[in-house]
Parts: sequence; structure tokens; C-alpha cells
Amino acid sequence: MKRGLVALSMSLLFASSALADEMDTLPSGPPIANTANVPVVAENDPFQPFNRKIFWFNDHLDTYMLEPVAKGWDYVLPRRVETSISNFFWNLHFPIDTVNALLQGKFKEAGSDVGRFLVNTTIGVAGFFDPATSLGLELHWEDFGQTLGVWGVCPGPYLVLPILGPSDVRDGGGLIVDAATSITPFFVNGYIILGARTVELVNTRAQYLDTISKAKEAALDYYSFVRNAYLQRRTALISDQEHPPEQTQEDLYHPEGD
Repeated sequence: MKRGLVALSMSLLFASSALADEMDTLPSGPPIANTANVPVVAENDPFQPFNRKIFWFNDHLDTYMLEPVAKGWDYVLPRRVETSISNFFWNLHFPIDTVNALLQGKFKEAGSDVGRFLVNTTIGVAGFFDPATSLGLELHWEDFGQTLGVWGVCPGPYLVLPILGPSDVRDGGGLIVDAATSITPFFVNGYIILGARTVELVNTRAQYLDTISKAKEAALDYYSFVRNAYLQRRTALISDQEHPPEQTQEDLYHPEGD
């Protein structure tokens, strides 16, 4: 369940990444993947009838439970506090980023990740602040799904998982490895982790209230929008592209062939 909360928050990021024409970077966290030079990804979605049912469930869970809580959270907390909370959780992602950077042969990036973690954990007060970025130690986002992609493993069919959100066979399997790599479950009580992940999820959702609302209004088919945003973003992350311009957004909002 605790991994599901994090994955659900990431599914919201996947959808909101398609609105990059309005945002240069995420409110906090890694740069948005650049989809400018990524060809329109063929929708390998043979389980679409099943996926749409799960997507309906996830979307209603968000609409009637997560979004109202996030609105209250956003009303009470200043954006600066929300950003600091996100910084804290991104800092905890350090083991996953570093291990996967090493597995992909990105040794310079892995060294930067170590330096970033040390600076933000000390000078940045346990990661709530981000002085590392001003020192040139940028935040990277790596996971085992990306590592498998770099190794040439095909993503397989697109999947929508209950609570976990958009995924595919490759990335779904990668979550299991990332859960072990995160280390914290081995020495932190499970209830504490569940509470922390819930805070992370609500805080992340609060930062994307307007962005996701606009996505739902603009997309002809929100299911296709989220799917295409996810697939293109994952392809771009594997090829290490960042900062997308506007030219690919039309395919996300107004998909053809569904």
C-alpha cells in the first residue's frame, strides 16, 4: 500500500507533465522529461477495456477522496511549505536514484546524487531545503524501470493498476526492485512509512490541483491523455531528455486512433 501511494502521486505527475508549456519544471522535483524529439509512442494497450475500468476507479478515488483532502491541505499550507515537504521526500529518493544511475553507467550523475544528498541533508536541514541545486548539483530521477529500458528491455503492454495508476509490465516489475532499494522499509516502522507516504501523496496532489483540473477540461479523452503522457514521458526519461516545448502537446490532448 505504501508503494501504491507513491506510485499514485507519480501517476499525477505523468499526467501533469504534458502541461509543460505552462511550467518550466515541476513545483519541486526533477525536470520534466522532454518529449520534443520523442516520436508519438504506439499505444500498446491490448488490455484497454480492463484498463479503463481500473482508470475509472482510480479517477473516482482521486476525485472524491484525494482531491478534497488536497484542497484543504493547499488552503492551510503556504506553497513554500509544500515545496519544502516535497524537497524532503525527493531527498529520501536518493538511494533509488543513485543505484539506478550506477546500473545505467551514469557514474558522474551518481556522484552528483551523492553530493546532493549530503549537502541537502546537512545544510538543507534534513532535505527540507535545497541548497544543492544552487551549487550545480541538480536533481535526477532514475528508477529500475528506466534501467531496464536502458538495458533494452521492452516495456510490454500498457497497464493501469489499482491505486498504483499508469504503468506497463517493465515498470511495474521495476517498482519491486525500487521498493527494496529505497532501504527505509528495513529500519523504519511500516506505519510510520505509510503515514509519511500519505503526507507525500496529499502534498503532491495539492501542488497539481489547477494543472490536473486543466488537463481534464482540455483532454477529449482523459484516459488517452494520461496514457500517452505516461508513455511519452517514460520514453523521454530513458533517453535523458528534459524541458519539453509545446509542439507535442496536441497529440496528448487530442489523441487519434482510440
